[in-house]
Amino acid sequence: MANVLQFPHGASFRLADLPIMQPADFHRTVCTRVGNGWRLIAMPGVPQQIGGLLVFAVLAQELGRTLLAVGMRVQDGFPSLTPQCPQAQAFERELAEQWGIVPVGHPWLKPLRFQPPRRPVPMDRQPPQAGDAPFFTVTGDAVYEVAVGPVHAGIIEPGHFRFQLQGEDVVHLEIALGYQHRGIERALTGGPDLRSRHLVETAAGDTTVGHATAHAQALEILSGTQPSHRSHAIRAIGLELERLANHVGDLGSLSGDVGFLPTAAFCGRLRGDFLNLTAMICGNRFGRQLVRPGGVGFDLDRPHLSDLLDKAERAGREVAEAVELLWQSPSVMNRFEDTAPLSRAHSALLGLVGPAARASGLPRDVRAEFPSTAYLWQPFNMLMAGGGDVHARAYQRWREIGQSLQLITDLADRLANLPADGPLALPVPSLPPLAVAVSLVEGWRGEICHVAVTDRNGRFKAYKIIDPSFRNWLAVPVTMRQQAISDFPLCNKSFSLSYCGHDL
Repeated sequence: MANVLQFPHGASFRLADLPIMQPADFHRTVCTRVGNGWRLIAMPGVPQQIGGLLVFAVLAQELGRTLLAVGMRVQDGFPSLTPQCPQAQAFERELAEQWGIVPVGHPWLKPLRFQPPRRPVPMDRQPPQAGDAPFFTVTGDAVYEVAVGPVHAGIIEPGHFRFQLQGEDVVHLEIALGYQHRGIERALTGGPDLRSRHLVETAAGDTTVGHATAHAQALEILSGTQPSHRSHAIRAIGLELERLANHVGDLGSLSGDVGFLPTAAFCGRLRGDFLNLTAMICGNRFGRQLVRPGGVGFDLDRPHLSDLLDKAERAGREVAEAVELLWQSPSVMNRFEDTAPLSRAHSALLGLVGPAARASGLPRDVRAEFPSTAYLWQPFNMLMAGGGDVHARAYQRWREIGQSLQLITDLADRLANLPADGPLALPVPSLPPLAVAVSLVEGWRGEICHVAVTDRNGRFKAYKIIDPSFRNWLAVPVTMRQQAISDFPLCNKSFSLSYCGHDL
């Protein structure tokens, strides 16, 4: 167990320093570590010049601020981790789809994104086309099937939901995504270049600041660039405004799902107010061009800071008035409480992150586990609702709204006292060859992870993006078992996951 590489977040390592194990030893090491409280945060594949694939796992220790990496070389297959480590299920399906290798013993080896393989593979390992993949079927008396999507009403993105029902109760739900795979990771290979920042900003449009920050951090970790404290503060303000806009919007959507229109209407409008505060900083409501490798693209002087704080405080008061109506409505609480519960144990088993994990009492927050400069300035108190049902996931958002408003106030006070005479963005030098950086950011949905691997010329040989939706989608069918199908929209919105962030 000693043959592993441990390193702090914010430090890169050389590929030559990555311990390489036999697949059986890799399996045993990762599963043992996860059984001892570590969690799997990434499992990318890197093609080798001599053939085969280098697969390495990155694990994080709960609240330990330590990362661990270990690798294996694979030709055609390896023992699946999933039966002992369910957190690995999506990572292994992705490896099989992208590279044609087989995780032997995986219980349900379906494609994730219906993408073409990245290297020549035998015909029997070619992934099926979208819509042709098999679905698990439940048989028995009075069991029937309901299929929803992938085409939905309105402008919602494509996703397919296959319900197996007995009466009104869900026996089994299977979710198929990947209908809008865009090939972002493949397009990033060979960078960084002028397209790279645009690509990561569009990985999940409602998490522009989160993904742009993770990408910038990856480049800074590789190159040894240290952005100014001022840049870190502005990035953190952007992240918290992004969190506020989406949490407020989600509370409005949850209200709309149960027909409680006062909060739904108010929060829909107030979400726009927080988006407009982001536009005050950079001219774009979703934060495009705000974060740049080496720093930020826009500054906040004292008059703008004062205006931003005044408007944020006003919007916060109005959110409080709207959301208090929600908690005071017995009919709403009747729909929220005890609906689609997920225990702490199941959250840990599935590897959940973000508000959904914290609502089940699981401590998962990069701001506390792997804080950057801005979140080190004052002690960060991780909030956890507990309970794990729709009410807990809604209330978790509500508590984080208040926390984000306070963080913005504290960051603005700190920013007002920082010197404004230095460059907003430092130039990022050439990246070192054959190196790896792991970048973690707490987006509004949860932990965002970017893994960058450079080739001999210091270009991206592989680039892996793990959006929190990649980890959390499996929780939706788990929580829907033995729940009424009429509660599915409420359960789905309580997780508020992204199709495009998963599909990339």
